[in-house]
Amino acid sequence: MSQHPRYLSVLRTFLRNSLIRDMTFRANFIIDTISSMSWVFMNLGFYVLIFHYVDKGKIGEDWGKFEFFLFLSTTLLINAMIRGLFLGNAVEFSEQIRTGTLDFALVKPIDTQFLVSLGRIEWSAIGPFTCGVLLMGYSLAKLGVVPGPLQAVLYVFYLLCGVTIYYSLMIAMASTSIWLGRNRTLLDFWFYITNFSRYPMEIYEKEGLGMALLWTFKFVIPVLIAVNVPARILVRPLHLQNWFLAGFAVIATVASLAASRWLFHRALLSYRSASS
Repeated sequence: MSQHPRYLSVLRTFLRNSLIRDMTFRANFIIDTISSMSWVFMNLGFYVLIFHYVDKGKIGEDWGKFEFFLFLSTTLLINAMIRGLFLGNAVEFSEQIRTGTLDFALVKPIDTQFLVSLGRIEWSAIGPFTCGVLLMGYSLAKLGVVPGPLQAVLYVFYLLCGVTIYYSLMIAMASTSIWLGRNRTLLDFWFYITNFSRYPMEIYEKEGLGMALLWTFKFVIPVLIAVNVPARILVRPLHLQNWFLAGFAVIATVASLAASRWLFHRALLSYRSASS
């Protein structure tokens, strides 16, 4: 019997149990959802203010006000999925190592990385995710753009590639908890790194520090690829440079996931259980 249905069943159980937990503490769920959506609205207001003062309302050649809002909506979607599916689990992973509860995950007849990555789902992330969808629809309507079926499929595909790149970096940093004990600082470092991907890569196309940042976060730690590629599919899907980035995004996704999985299992070899 295929293992895939079993994993999907486990994931459905995680989703159901997490929803039951969140609905048990509804006030906390509502407050968490409202606070995360408030952060979205404050950021959106900041960018509206910026475009009020930017000459001709453009960043580079392609990112006008509503094109950038498409970029921002893509960022919101990726961040919401990362927060909802993985962030809480990555933070909890270091606590499992410190307290020894990782032992129980290791003896279960299921892939350990799958278990520690998806054991707890944050349903409150649906708030900023919904904001991202609404912002995307509003921006497309303002631009008069209706994505075709292929464009929509490619967008979803590369959106998931972006989530995978973000997740790979996160689980790799969380894995170092086995060697370092607590590594909340490294997870903070993950936030600092991913902040570079919140803007179109054109802003880094300057000599000196700008180009150094561009090459580092495009090819070495490919977080710029995570958001720029799916956003560009909506803004200018037929440009040759986009297809080069699209091809590299697939390679970067596979390489990032493979490297993070290798590091996770390499770290587990150094783990000493609470009873040892």
